[in-house]
Amino acid sequence: MNVKLNSIILYVQDIEQLKNFYVENFNLKVIEEDSIWVLMNAGDVNIGLHKIGDEYLKKIESGYQFDNNTKLVFEIDLNIEAARNKLRSRNIQMREIKTFENYDFWLCDGTDPEGNVFQLKCRK
Repeated sequence: MNVKLNSIILYVQDIEQLKNFYVENFNLKVIEEDSIWVLMNAGDVNIGLHKIGDEYLKKIESGYQFDNNTKLVFEIDLNIEAARNKLRSRNIQMREIKTFENYDFWLCDGTDPEGNVFQLKCRK
């Protein structure tokens, strides 16, 4: 069997806020949208945002940010320091730039408005 990753789906509290975050900051293109679903193209993979069901939303305190073990990695063609500074100027939480020995990329993690972790990856 041959497989190809097509989409990653994040369950979110506020679809509109997260859609705007990824469209405005990462230039993703919306390819499907309705009241509980948004699908955005992110190159070879799509990112879907699915609204958390109302029965679960009622149990979430206002302002709660999720802890999860998923990280979205965006390879960029912009200088990573400039990209980090641009996001920080928009009050987006960004960690320090890092790399590893014998690794060809600079890395920098950040979080979206609901606490999902993303990473910028830029070739050295």
